[in-house]
This record gives sequence, structure tokens and C-alpha cells, in this order.
Amino acid sequence: MGNWYYLVSQLPALPQDISAPLPVTEEYFMELCSRFLDGKALKTMQSLSLEPPRSKKSTGSATVDTWYDWERKLRFALGTIRAQRMKKEFSVEDASFPADIMQTARTACGFDSPLEAELFLNGERLKLLESISPSDCFSTDAVFAYALKLKLANRMRKFDAELGMSSYKKIYEKILEGGLA
Repeated sequence: MGNWYYLVSQLPALPQDISAPLPVTEEYFMELCSRFLDGKALKTMQSLSLEPPRSKKSTGSATVDTWYDWERKLRFALGTIRAQRMKKEFSVEDASFPADIMQTARTACGFDSPLEAELFLNGERLKLLESISPSDCFSTDAVFAYALKLKLANRMRKFDAELGMSSYKKIYEKILEGGLA
């Protein structure tokens, strides 16, 4: 527990406001973890992603497995709804999704702005991470939850409405010119 105390005590709280600067970089966080985590935990930490594997497999962490399962189902639900709207085929192994995930996906697909939809989805992701974070802050799963929150916060800070609109216009112009297939 002593090593966990030294690791966790060095982790600053992440701000709730997505526009606030982050108190720690992912690089610093990973370097800090490399000093305190054992080999298995560090390997899991290094492989953490906001994008879950397409097929379910255990990581050895209840928190990470719950995150990946929820995120995978959300992405499949979003794909299913979008495909239905476009009258396209989209198949997944298990097309039955929990009601809360389907409602989240439907709400996100109802936004006119992709940015608004993504902000909504990220808010739901943060809520999930808060709900699955263990109450024992000196556990491996607590550190994994912190890592996922940090990754999500970094991703959210990359959203820029002006850059997004510029990119959208370029892609749209290429489509109109017949440049994208």
C-alpha cells in the first residue's frame, strides 16, 4: 500500500471544466506510473485506449473491462442507429443493447451538430467513469480510471469548432467534386 500511496498522492485532481488546463500530461502520468506499477499493471496501463477492442476480451481489470464493454456497446448502438437512418447494413454479433445505452445513442444521434453530439457523449462517458471508479483510491483500478479520465479530457480539449467546420467544408467540397469514394 505504501507504493500506491506515493503514486496516488502525486496525482492532481482533474478539473470538471473541460476548458480548464490539465494539471498533468499523459507523458508525465505514464512516467510516474512506470515507477510504481508492477509489470502486468503497467502493460495494461500502456494499452489503455478510449476505443475498445471490437471483440470482448478480459484485461484483468474490472474497471477497464466495464469501460470497454460499455464503450463497445455504445459504439455499436450508434452504428446501428446511423445505419438504419441511412438504410444501410450494419451487423454486430449481439445487436441487443441495454436501454440506457440505446437512449444515450438515440439522444446523441438527435443532435444537429456533430460537435454537440460528441460533447454530450463525452459527458456520458465521464459519468460512467465516475460511476465505475472504485471507492478505494489506492487500487490499480482507481489508477486505470484516472488514466481513462485523463485520456478523455485530453481528447475533449482537441475539439475546435472552427477547425472542425473548416475540415468539414474541405471534405464536403471533395465529395461534391467526386473526389471521395
